[in-house]
Amino acid sequence: MRKPILIAFLLLAAVLLLTGFQAAQQPPLFPSTVGPIQVPKDSPGAQAPAQPGAAQTSPGQSGPSQPGSDVIFRSSTRFVIAPVTVTDRDGRIVNSLTTLDFQLYDNKKLQKITEDQATHPISLVVAVEASGEVEKIIPQVQKIGTLLSNLLVGDSGEVAVLSFDHRVQTLTGFTSDPDQINAAMKKLKPGSTSFRLNDAAMQGMNLLRNRPPTRKRILLLITESRDNGSELHVRDVLTQAEFANVVVYSVDMSHLLAALTSTAQPPRPDPIPPEARHLPAGQIGTATTDAQNNMGDWTPALKEIFIAAKAIFVPNPLEVYTKYTGGREYSFISQKTLERAIADIGEELHSQYLLTYSPNNQNEAGFHEIEVRILKPGLKVRTRNGYWLAQVNDQQ
Repeated sequence: MRKPILIAFLLLAAVLLLTGFQAAQQPPLFPSTVGPIQVPKDSPGAQAPAQPGAAQTSPGQSGPSQPGSDVIFRSSTRFVIAPVTVTDRDGRIVNSLTTLDFQLYDNKKLQKITEDQATHPISLVVAVEASGEVEKIIPQVQKIGTLLSNLLVGDSGEVAVLSFDHRVQTLTGFTSDPDQINAAMKKLKPGSTSFRLNDAAMQGMNLLRNRPPTRKRILLLITESRDNGSELHVRDVLTQAEFANVVVYSVDMSHLLAALTSTAQPPRPDPIPPEARHLPAGQIGTATTDAQNNMGDWTPALKEIFIAAKAIFVPNPLEVYTKYTGGREYSFISQKTLERAIADIGEELHSQYLLTYSPNNQNEAGFHEIEVRILKPGLKVRTRNGYWLAQVNDQQ
């Protein structure tokens, strides 16, 4: 009789012990403490302090997913920088404006803007025509290496130099060394009569698009305002400029000056000897009289005048690049005007307003047109034409 009672008692004790153990494993429904549980720093489960360079979760981002965790929503905020140049009626740079003096529209929608006060160092690619057509002009361009490093890029900037005729050659990669920049400019040598402007511009774009996005990306083209022999078209280069956020400036070599100063090709032998030419009575045909009657070949000048007149109705590549990227087109005919153009570009780059905004229409994929209006009368404003925005799903 006692043995069954003892067995039943042991079974009941075992059930009570097992129930109490399982209850101890469950968290209490109503914790006695309010707020997060503090874990001692020296406990095994404590999280180590973040080390420099370690990945950290920031607003809009999330860390690794844990089993059983809730669905995580990731959101990304895009910011656009529009470099803006303001000039008065005489073309002088205007400073001392604030964001209250501007209105910025993105695809016709008014945006909330701020002025970016951060320092944005310059990455500059200089592409120089080095064809046989501009042989007499190249020595002037060779002297501007110091101006490029001092006036344009400053202490924290960098320069890469390209030359082009029927080839596109890299004379130096990006460097901040003034001596290396000067040496690259001295390497400019006249080549063939072709000048692949569009191809050279595209190579400059490709160099700039790999630079950090915090840098100003500038392409400076020193060339005639036309293309001769490129495989690429203007629209290809302009599209790349808009994707890479590159602003194009140009310093035009005069077509007429290039034609009049280029080395003339050796003339073909005249099949008619001097003595066989028709001359007034009493004159004898000689080599001297033949040269006097032929006072030079004006065909190149007439050709350039015709091309210049035609260009009034057909935009040249430099005009398109500078207009739609927010840059500016200059020209020169002497060493002094060339240096003045470089100085003006440097002044503009260091006097721009960097208007920053987060588009309120980020769901619109494709090309976004930027329009900046100045609220003060008598002032002109110039900025980039727009940018491309890919469709990105914020919910992952």
